[in-house]
Amino acid sequence: MKITIDRNKQLGYINPDIYGHFSEHLGRGIYEGIYVGEDSEIPNTDGIRNDVIEALKEIEVPVLRWPGGCFADEYHWMDGIGPKEQRKKMVNTNWGGVTEDNSFGTHEFMRLCELLGCKAYINGNLGTGTPREMSEWVEYMTGTGSSPMTELRKKNGRQEPWKVDYFAVGNESWGCGGNMRASYYADLYRHYQTFLRTYDPENPIKKICVGPGTADTKWTKTVLETCYEDAQRAFHGFMDYITLHHYVFPDGWSNKGSATKYSDELWYKSLNKAVFMDTLIKKNEAVLDDYDPEEKIALCVDEWGGWYEVEEGTNPGFLYQQATMRDALIASATMDIFNRHCKRVKMACIAQMVNVLQSVLLTQGPEMVKTPTFYIFKMYKHHQGATAVDSYITDNEFEGPDEWKIPKVSTSASVKDGVTTLTVSNLSLTDATDVSVDFCGDTVQKILEAKIVTADDVRAFNDFGHDEAITEKEYAGYRFDDGKLSLAMPAHSVVMLRLQ
Repeated sequence: MKITIDRNKQLGYINPDIYGHFSEHLGRGIYEGIYVGEDSEIPNTDGIRNDVIEALKEIEVPVLRWPGGCFADEYHWMDGIGPKEQRKKMVNTNWGGVTEDNSFGTHEFMRLCELLGCKAYINGNLGTGTPREMSEWVEYMTGTGSSPMTELRKKNGRQEPWKVDYFAVGNESWGCGGNMRASYYADLYRHYQTFLRTYDPENPIKKICVGPGTADTKWTKTVLETCYEDAQRAFHGFMDYITLHHYVFPDGWSNKGSATKYSDELWYKSLNKAVFMDTLIKKNEAVLDDYDPEEKIALCVDEWGGWYEVEEGTNPGFLYQQATMRDALIASATMDIFNRHCKRVKMACIAQMVNVLQSVLLTQGPEMVKTPTFYIFKMYKHHQGATAVDSYITDNEFEGPDEWKIPKVSTSASVKDGVTTLTVSNLSLTDATDVSVDFCGDTVQKILEAKIVTADDVRAFNDFGHDEAITEKEYAGYRFDDGKLSLAMPAHSVVMLRLQ
């Protein structure tokens, strides 16, 4: 099997935001996982866990989406500002029916972004909110002059405006966000986005429109048709991004299966559904090319990842699950796809960051563990801000049951400051493979770094109170002679090399 890398054939700029994250008021995703309060015995900065911040800095989080998710369309931002003891409580009807005390609100989220050094992606409430509520939230956060909202922000302790990079009008409006038809949502989107003002011309807010959650492109077509209708083309449908959601449900929504006790067949089903991301993106790219050949609208895959049954003994509404090598390979194969489609895919957010679905971190009281997915993000961070270059596989084999076959190897490559980053995954459950790498006549002088993530037991996971079963290690399975590179890849493994 051979990977050919043509560094002269550039695919586009890999926006760092492709490696973004998502935190929702769901289970222990915010409370306990990120926010423990200023009075907690767990070391914290302004109530935010120090261990979590330090770990997330390792993977260089570029952007964080908040407060949802389905929660966003029931969230009223003014309930989450001001003195904590005076904030209104609510019942989180989407996730577990627990009481939300709103102690983590706008100020706390923006502080989290400051500590991480990442961009802020706010998801607005279209489902139960008003245009005025949405507009005033933007004014509260970013307003520069003297107005009721900016004065309220100052009264609550923040003198200078924040920078908000992205603002979405609703979430999954075809489902939990209102069960809307595409044309109805598109009309509402046009209406609400009108009042999302940019108060700082040097930092315009990018507007995000709700896209599809299935392989059917009817939603995308209808939304774009409606948003472009009777509008100047220069407005490009009044949007900068349109979303796409895709989860890996191994055996369907009603039979997701265990995160750790899965059959060999479910391994292949899971990865087959993960690499289906490529088809979903291509379908939506084709629609966007029809309406937006100037490429002013980007795809934002702001929910993706594996979704399984919750861990035994946990609240079904909290979506807490463990992670194995299956998740590592779902992540690597998916991010390879994003890299290859970076011309149109400009942002993506894994669901979710801590303690929910395919998390990069899990917490239990004062303890924290890094999941296999964490280590994939750590390896792939070298692609951030690089130029994707063409990488294709010759004689790639296909594995698994006929209905769920997957390519044996996944790859992507990028170049930045004269350094090539190559990521390669062996998706096979059982078989090692040898891969030769051809650089189309280019000379490679040396290997700067070589890392691998794998495990003897694919169902192993990192757990509290135990040494890590899966982590990033030095990779010694390559041969580099006279500028020629070959890789000996164990089964179910992910390799990252940086070459010069």
